[in-house]
Amino acid sequence: MLLFILAAAGFNCSSPKIHDGDTLRCERERIRIADIDAPELPGSPSCSRTKRLAHWCDYALGKASRDALIRFVGNAPVTITRLGTDRYGRTLARVSVRGRDVGQFLVSQRLARAWR
Repeated sequence: MLLFILAAAGFNCSSPKIHDGDTLRCERERIRIADIDAPELPGSPSCSRTKRLAHWCDYALGKASRDALIRFVGNAPVTITRLGTDRYGRTLARVSVRGRDVGQFLVSQRLARAWR
């Protein structure tokens, strides 16, 4: 039980690397922001001809989403609250900066959509 409480408590990531609008890296851990879906970036295998209809392949919006996340994070530490893992082995987590939820921010700016 104590291990679960510690895992759910969250941790700070002082220098996250932003991949796209819904994925970042903290050290070696890949983190997928929970409950949102951001548009794909150019070159995403999810936007191949056979998969294109199932994904959000607006590349200009994908770049805008990534860039907004970079600006939102700035140089502030990011708080990561792990929720589990996704089917690709990434940590699924709530992510916040200075107490503000990153996913809610991106959805409010129409740079991501809610995903349940």
